[in-house]
Amino acid sequence: MKRFFLLIAISFLIINQSKAQKTDTLSITLEGVKYPSAVKFFPIHTEGQDIKMAYMDVAPTSASNGKTAILFHGKNFGGYYWGNVIKALTAIGYRVIVPDQIGFGKSSKPFIHYSFHQMATWNKRLLDTLGVQKTVVLGHSMGGMLATRFALMFPEKTEKLLLENPIGLEDYKTFVPYVNTAQQYQTELKTTAESVKKYYQGSYFTYWKPEYEYLVNIAGGVTFSADYPRWAQVAAMTFTMIYEQPVVYEFQNLKVPTILFIGKEDKTIVGKGLLTPDQQAIHGQYRLLGKQTAAKIPGAKIIEFEACGHIPHLEIPTEFLVALTGSL
Repeated sequence: MKRFFLLIAISFLIINQSKAQKTDTLSITLEGVKYPSAVKFFPIHTEGQDIKMAYMDVAPTSASNGKTAILFHGKNFGGYYWGNVIKALTAIGYRVIVPDQIGFGKSSKPFIHYSFHQMATWNKRLLDTLGVQKTVVLGHSMGGMLATRFALMFPEKTEKLLLENPIGLEDYKTFVPYVNTAQQYQTELKTTAESVKKYYQGSYFTYWKPEYEYLVNIAGGVTFSADYPRWAQVAAMTFTMIYEQPVVYEFQNLKVPTILFIGKEDKTIVGKGLLTPDQQAIHGQYRLLGKQTAAKIPGAKIIEFEACGHIPHLEIPTEFLVALTGSL
């Protein structure tokens, strides 16, 4: 009888685990993820494919100042993590546009050649369609690389360039061993919620808090999807884009007012797992990289945050938002 009841208990546990896994499963276009505002879609035709770019267009909640800000997310995120920034900017009169880049978030996940130049062009087309003549551009992490490319390509469209712990402050291909997209795809396929959390804890935050769990739930939830191989392939393609398309050599060419917001404890390196601990120790040091980058950009300012890692707007939201709104 004991064995019988043990088998029943085990079966019950397996069924519940299966249900829990199903509950946690997200589609690779994040249909089940709630965004801070209503999501619209911008149609794009490229490389023989009809795709769509998701975006939010949020009106000011106070008297409009006639200005617009566009927010570019990082590689492991989408528009969902910008909620407090949207609220802060709309409260001081800004119209805020928040795209999910193609290949990310609620946008299409096509197999195409991924390029910062192409992404910047799509974002300009979106702004043109929405009637935006000029915008403040805030880019976080990979979004900082994209924001830099956007400002280089379209300075007339860029009122101010704001970079929140951008990646690409080093040329990763000079010290990270090369892996091709097919090899990176195999690595992406091994992603689990546990591996995501471990990476976020080790690279992004100085101290883990329960409110960061939703980031893991989203990044981990898609791994249960039957379509996850497509997500993984696109993730590998955009890894290659970052590796092969540096902006670090062009900072001196920026012609727009630029401010860097740097969490000094950030140690993010794209391809970090391919490095030895000794190599990791000499790269991704944002307390040095921030100052070095600011010195390259004509007239740039830098605002540094102590005891803060890769995502200041989540780790030290009050301090970051005061600095951000005070800089506009």
